[in-house]
Amino acid sequence: MGTLFESGYAIAMMGVAICVLLCGVGSAVGLYKTGSASSGVLGEDPKKFGKVMVLVLLPATQGIYGFIIGIIASTSVVDSLTAAQGWAILGACLPMAISGLITGIFQGKTAANCIYAVGKQESLSGKLIIYPAMIEFYAILGLIISIMLVAAV
Repeated sequence: MGTLFESGYAIAMMGVAICVLLCGVGSAVGLYKTGSASSGVLGEDPKKFGKVMVLVLLPATQGIYGFIIGIIASTSVVDSLTAAQGWAILGACLPMAISGLITGIFQGKTAANCIYAVGKQESLSGKLIIYPAMIEFYAILGLIISIMLVAAV
């Protein structure tokens, strides 16, 4: 019996777990930032709920993307994987894992600042969504690359 790092199954499962975990952490931190910002704004003016809700929820997408990659990659994980195939699946999960962690956090910080701006001037809400949405683009790139890499394994 080989070590953990010789089992393709174990290596692949670590990749799936890392992806789901890091994307979830990125979303959680981002949502903490946006939730905290929105509670301050809504404490002063509850009528702005609809204006800030989209900004609050934006960092949640990274956790969803990580979950999607986890599901897609786990369909390739079987007991008979070689170590090389396991490492390939782990590597295929990394673009989403890393981009999900980083973009979730930074999208949350950006969206929180946009929420503060909406608190000061409500009419900006439609314009401000573009800033955190630009960060979302890089999470989507990580998602697409991970899907392509998992499909190639």
